[in-house]
Amino acid sequence: MFSQHGFQKLFGVLGARFQPPVGSQLWIGAVIEVVCGLAIAAGFQTMWAAFLASGTMAVAYIQFHWKLQFDSGFFPAVNQGESAALYCFVFLFIACHAALAKSAKQNAEAALPASSKNEAADLRPNGEAVS
Repeated sequence: MFSQHGFQKLFGVLGARFQPPVGSQLWIGAVIEVVCGLAIAAGFQTMWAAFLASGTMAVAYIQFHWKLQFDSGFFPAVNQGESAALYCFVFLFIACHAALAKSAKQNAEAALPASSKNEAADLRPNGEAVS
């Protein structure tokens, strides 16, 4: 769904109201939405794609929905920024979860005894032990 919002802005499809000019901030945001949305869905560089998507949605909410109005316009239900706020926090959660999973994997590998690490290195591609 995230990448569909980018396709709406880039190509003017799926009920889009307008197309931003090429190179504008909205256009760059749309490119980020398409690329990061597809990367997250495919599981390619998920941590970085989710982090970039989270930041993009934070900018979208603050700059285009909230507009630093300290009245009732602050709330997402009033300024129509529900999806931007939701995407921001969901993608931040995904990025943090991916970072923690990567860190846990590295720590688990570091905790393995040296003998079990070397056993895998002492095998030939066909599975025979190297003498």
